[in-house]
Amino acid sequence: MDTVVESVMEQIQETVSAIRGRVQLAPRIGIILGTGLTQLLDHVEQTDALNYADLPHMPHSTAPGHRGRLVFGRMGQGKNPVVIMDGRFHLYEGYRPVDVVYPVRVMKALGIETLLISNVAGGLNPAFSIGDLMLITDHINLQGTSPLVGPNDERLGPRFPDMIQPYDLKLVEAAQRFAKQERIPAHRGVYVAMLGPQLETKSEYRWLRQTGADAVGMSTVPEVIAAVHLGLRVFAVSIVSDLCIPETLKPVNIEHIIAVANRTQPLLTKLMIGLIEQLGGTQNTF
Repeated sequence: MDTVVESVMEQIQETVSAIRGRVQLAPRIGIILGTGLTQLLDHVEQTDALNYADLPHMPHSTAPGHRGRLVFGRMGQGKNPVVIMDGRFHLYEGYRPVDVVYPVRVMKALGIETLLISNVAGGLNPAFSIGDLMLITDHINLQGTSPLVGPNDERLGPRFPDMIQPYDLKLVEAAQRFAKQERIPAHRGVYVAMLGPQLETKSEYRWLRQTGADAVGMSTVPEVIAAVHLGLRVFAVSIVSDLCIPETLKPVNIEHIIAVANRTQPLLTKLMIGLIEQLGGTQNTF
């Protein structure tokens, strides 16, 4: 077997071994928290928290609002076992695609069956408002790379995974029903991933909208590709942090984006908890 492939598998096994030596919980749901989106942690019956720096081969978070640890615990009335990434990785930080998705592969090896992802994104759809949620139904990868480039290991997944439906529509529908019931502003939409870290120009926003995208960000897509490759069910949701309409475009900075994320967190947290409640005990049939 290719030595590069073998080394990746060996690294995953070493990381998992280090985690299992300190954590007894067997998670069934993995969660990736987006920039500044940490309120969900207040609703976890926490059992363990491991810093990335203390785990072999785990990258370190450098982006604002990403603390860099794995949190293990139980959520909801069903006490669903979860593992939460409190801090994700981005290509713009200089990481390789294989590094960005490394924790997803580790979580799969720990036993997760479903991956829930959150992010903040710029709204391209003029029907959106700042603070709305967008339930991702599809994506466009304009980051210029994929975490699956290079030798493939069939133990992780097939050489050519089908991406016709990367986001589990049953989970999207369940989230939309819950959002309507709780009067949470939520739309369905297509997420486009750019490399970053710079924000886009007016002409780029105009072109991205013409491609069929409803929101734009710098994350999520690599993790989703890896998750589909691994055979995981995937749900992802964006907080619309700013409006990227060329005719009305205003300057924006990371402080503004985090401030909007903080204001909208209660709605996102309620949605995530509601979805986790519905997942409890029905992972293979829901």
